[in-house]
Amino acid sequence: MTDLDLLALRRKARRLLAPWDRPGSPGATLGLVRDGALVLQESAGAASLELGVPIGPETCFRIASVSKQFTCAAILLLAAEGRLSTEDEIHAWLPELPDFGAAIRIDQLMRNCSGLRDMLELMRLSGTDLSHPATAEHLLAAIGRQRGLNFPPGTRFLYSNTGFLLLGRIVEAAAGEPLGAVLERRIFAPLGMTRTRHTPSVTEIVPGLATSYFPQDGGFVRALHGFPLGGEGGLVSCVEDLALWDRNFTTGQVGGVALGRALAERAPFSNGTLNLYARGLEVTRYRGLRTENHGGLWPGFKTCFLRAPEAGVTVIAIANHGGIDVHHLGHQMLDAALEGRPGLHPVPALPPRPALGALTGRWLEPESGTTVEFGIEADGTPTATQHGLPFALAPAEDGRLAARRGIYPFTVTLPEGGRLAIETDAGHVALFRRAAEAPVLPAGLAGTYRCEELDTVWTLAAEGDGLAARVRGPLTAAGPWPVQPIEGDCIRLLTPATLFQGWVDAKLARDAAGRITGLIVSGARARGLRFARQER
Repeated sequence: MTDLDLLALRRKARRLLAPWDRPGSPGATLGLVRDGALVLQESAGAASLELGVPIGPETCFRIASVSKQFTCAAILLLAAEGRLSTEDEIHAWLPELPDFGAAIRIDQLMRNCSGLRDMLELMRLSGTDLSHPATAEHLLAAIGRQRGLNFPPGTRFLYSNTGFLLLGRIVEAAAGEPLGAVLERRIFAPLGMTRTRHTPSVTEIVPGLATSYFPQDGGFVRALHGFPLGGEGGLVSCVEDLALWDRNFTTGQVGGVALGRALAERAPFSNGTLNLYARGLEVTRYRGLRTENHGGLWPGFKTCFLRAPEAGVTVIAIANHGGIDVHHLGHQMLDAALEGRPGLHPVPALPPRPALGALTGRWLEPESGTTVEFGIEADGTPTATQHGLPFALAPAEDGRLAARRGIYPFTVTLPEGGRLAIETDAGHVALFRRAAEAPVLPAGLAGTYRCEELDTVWTLAAEGDGLAARVRGPLTAAGPWPVQPIEGDCIRLLTPATLFQGWVDAKLARDAAGRITGLIVSGARARGLRFARQER
């Protein structure tokens, strides 16, 4: 790379960061690694709005789920020493866990194919959002109440923070010391990652840690978060330290080169389809190149760790501004770094606006009651929203539209004849049709419903001109959550949350006489929860 090449890349990074390079705004930092060297790092915005401290090279951030690959690395290092096997059944290390009805292997936790329901979703559905104070014991209690799974282990993919919390505890059981101590001694210290640390408590004082913010009413507010963080997301780090970690994939200083290969090794589901999720990394292709990447999301913090090993390029993008799409930011920086590379596939063009217009609106998969809504942003970007979480869509090379968001297998075919096909994990394709335009709530829906696996009661009653749920869970009360009709026995409950305005899809259960006996509720990462109707 010439000095002029590097100059052009630096200017590109500054242009990408320009929207947040202004007083009174949090922002982001961008790093580019080429052939094992951190060749640039540019930043914009404030690490602390209160103190007016700018983001700089030494600023640290909560990297949230980018932590998962480090937890997996600790497991693999212990496995290489014979202290555990990735094929061990999890009860061998955590005998206190309930019987989930199927054997779950350590490797299935690392690959997000265990079927375990996500603990953060379980907490939210019981009325406890990320902004509420909670303890590790509360999270473990939510896991311990489960008796079912999202699906049989090894058959599907669904992102689950539960699995990585448990992996962290398995590391501690096998190593005989806290997860943070294992990571520090085995990974961070040998690699010189002096500003990376495991910080389970969100109240712990961390030198150089940026404050996180959400945009609100033309300004910003502090992003609240009260949950502890374990093997699923407990690391604080920075661009420089993540660049040191990236170099280890090729040098093998820690764990040998076999460690990096094992982290990025894909495995098939039981139907033979390859899982895009390896071990703490998602492995996909972008513009004809293999990428190994992961995102991180915690209130006000966002991280993109994006490797393109065939090109010798890695991009690291981290923000303390909850409104920045770091996944898109990172890929824009990767495009700039790859420009002129022979054989690089062009970025596919979006379908014409009329074709996209046929996609907009609400769609329903009648059997499960799953809904998805499509729209088009002012700049022409198509978007999809599921369970309240909006995400941009980008054109795929096969003519379909795919989620422009990490760790979210979602590819949609433009509708034909009032139907559209959405492919998700394990090659699963679901057929959706347009939902009713003027739906009404089912008669007799008001009442009290209890879910044993959440230890939670939802009371649906009249609220204003409609129906809403009041929630009483093991820790908190919440609500009212508005209840919306979708079609027939399919309904939606709006679930306000710190990160976004969520919703859950629900379908009524009825007896042979047609009486409502309960609700079958599914969120983004917890499916098939049964709420039984209580007798009056």
